[in-house]
Amino acid sequence: MPLGPHPHVVVLVEGRSDAAALAVLLTARGLDANGRVKLVSMGGVTNVARELRRALSEHPGAAVLGLYDAAEERFVVGALQRAHVLPDGPVDLVAHGFFLCDRDLEDELIRAVGTATVEEALAEMGHLERFRTFQHQPEWRGRPLADQLHRFAGSGSGRKAALAERLAVRLEPGTTPPPLTSLVDRVAAQVARS
Repeated sequence: MPLGPHPHVVVLVEGRSDAAALAVLLTARGLDANGRVKLVSMGGVTNVARELRRALSEHPGAAVLGLYDAAEERFVVGALQRAHVLPDGPVDLVAHGFFLCDRDLEDELIRAVGTATVEEALAEMGHLERFRTFQHQPEWRGRPLADQLHRFAGSGSGRKAALAERLAVRLEPGTTPPPLTSLVDRVAAQVARS
């Protein structure tokens, strides 16, 4: 996304696949122009404290929002509390612009578009035959198709981000996972306010 010197919104996401999917959805809503939105791929959720501090210091006045996986909530809460964005004690992350993916983004996307659509996307990428080989590995043979697709997505260099982007393109308003819809809506609201 083009970045201006002063974004109105900074969005923290765990990795490149999250950023790729979110970029598609933001672009579809016209939210990628003029550097109003800055997507930050943190390179792992354990970097959330550093990236949050950076966003708050480099972009004062910008809304800082985020997307995170269920298992990583403690890192997000801790970083937000240490930065004094959240109070100590029970918190409502949604109220502060941080949205939870049940398992992770890939799981949300696979459930949203369905396994047949994921296989179509893999075919377009030239990865379907590799996936079929993967399915026959003893560890994965007989597992649910959605689990196989989820694991396969993360097993090749760059595959997870490329697949996330292709799946995000296939989303429609009625099929977009709730955490992505909520985050994009919050970005739109923040941009409209500024």
